[in-house]
Amino acid sequence: MFLPKKILEKRLLKMFAEDIGQGDITTALLVPEECIAEAEIIAKEEGVVAGIEEAKILLEILGLKFEALVSDGEQIKPRQVLMKISGEARTILAAERTLLNILSRMSGIATATRKIVEKIQRAGYKAKIACTRKTAPGLLYFDKKAVLIGGGDTHRFHLDDMILIKDNHIVVAGGIEEAVKKAKEKASFSKKIEVEVTTVKDVLKAAEAGADIIMLDNFSPEQVEEAIKLLKRAGFYGRVILEASGGITTDNILEYASKGVNVISLGEITHSAKALNISLEITKIKRMPKEP
Repeated sequence: MFLPKKILEKRLLKMFAEDIGQGDITTALLVPEECIAEAEIIAKEEGVVAGIEEAKILLEILGLKFEALVSDGEQIKPRQVLMKISGEARTILAAERTLLNILSRMSGIATATRKIVEKIQRAGYKAKIACTRKTAPGLLYFDKKAVLIGGGDTHRFHLDDMILIKDNHIVVAGGIEEAVKKAKEKASFSKKIEVEVTTVKDVLKAAEAGADIIMLDNFSPEQVEEAIKLLKRAGFYGRVILEASGGITTDNILEYASKGVNVISLGEITHSAKALNISLEITKIKRMPKEP
């Protein structure tokens, strides 16, 4: 994933501005202006680190010096130093929570994703693990990037990425066949068409209508198996991408992967991932004389 640096800078500064408000009053009262400090960002638990690139950009904007000791995607251990920072103590302390929020959340998502991806691989299945658009408002880029770092698929970023015909679209359009027909008539050739289905009988309707992807929404593993058998008999299996979504967790994911779907999407890796425990610790301070 790539965004021009200036755009990322604006997003990161917005996060920092939201946290600092009209100023860090605690730091202003307790920390002299001339105080220079050194600090370390330290992992408190093992996991997959993510957000290092974003942390570096924020530190650079704030005029702090830094050294990153790890890269995004690396497996980290408890008490491992991730970054070293030096500069104005006031700025380090004011930026502490914004830095840690970015690193903790992104690392938590990357860690959760990696665990699921590896679980699928160890079992010998080939299904891709994807997230959904169930991200925190304002954090879509960061959440999706963390999934990618963890080895998952980002799925859609925005509503204009692809045509995803959901249950309410089908109701308004007058049925699956009519919805797909309208989409094919009016959409660009560059956009894939995915249809969300809630019953086994609708799977064949979506395939026959010309869907590129069929989302098996809230299907049980047994229903997924039945749907695949139906597609095989009709000659569509392998010609259409099958995505299982809804009601899938880390506990039952192998049941779905074993049935032969191509993609398994889970909202929990972005909306419910536990933030990784990461801290910032001041390791050295010194006072510089004020300029005359």
